[in-house]
Amino acid sequence: MTFGLRVGVAGCGRMGFGMARAMAAAGIDVKGFDIRPLTDFPGFKDRMIADAGVFAADRQVVLSVVRDVAETEALLFDDQAILSRAPDLAYLIICSTLSPRYLAELTERVPSHITVVDAPMSGAQVAADEARLSFMLGGPQDALDRLDPMFRTMGPKIHAMGGPGAGMTAKVLNNFVAASELAAVRQVLDWADDLGVEQDRLLALMHDSSGQTWFGSNFEAIEFSRDGYDPANTIGIVKKDVESCLDAVDAATHAGLPDAVVAAVAGLRPRTR
Repeated sequence: MTFGLRVGVAGCGRMGFGMARAMAAAGIDVKGFDIRPLTDFPGFKDRMIADAGVFAADRQVVLSVVRDVAETEALLFDDQAILSRAPDLAYLIICSTLSPRYLAELTERVPSHITVVDAPMSGAQVAADEARLSFMLGGPQDALDRLDPMFRTMGPKIHAMGGPGAGMTAKVLNNFVAASELAAVRQVLDWADDLGVEQDRLLALMHDSSGQTWFGSNFEAIEFSRDGYDPANTIGIVKKDVESCLDAVDAATHAGLPDAVVAAVAGLRPRTR
């Protein structure tokens, strides 16, 4: 396709790598950056740039797909400091799931000639690898229109939620529901073990009845479905995402279900079957 802007993906992990490959397959001029060695990116090494300054030097669009606030700060301002090394940068796209409060503060610190678009996505690694992500977008409408062809190379479901910050706010609300169903499905599978009900039969039943959830229906395809909690893995990211949601809402509303979801996710142990 003809997109016309030079794109960079910063953070080529479980999500970013698939996103970069989808854009490359569609003919977009895309380069990747990650702190891991280039040998970790088979078949894509020619598009990976090991030096952050070289990566940033000619990119007009950068998608930040790093893990959390600390990595975002390192990428943009501190260790890699790409904002000070990207003279052609016109669009900074925040794909990481972060607190909407932090995003608003971040936007104020970005140079005024750079348009910040919040574009968190949903679908897990399998959707990134298969170019079928769902995006939740927030930002000026002219920017969303300009970037729309790029987003559609990575997934067909594009939800423009409103102005700056609206996409991130929608994402953390969505992820609260996703984390709740993750906790519920894992709990009933543990109970099923105790009560003598086979996992596969229960998941099939739930898929066809009122217990249907995205997590349960895609249990075998989701790469982290059996993982226990670890701050460094995807379950750790789920906990971080719920906490990002709670940071955005009135603290008086946390008690009860919200805090219970955080505790349930943090208490998950690896599931062996």
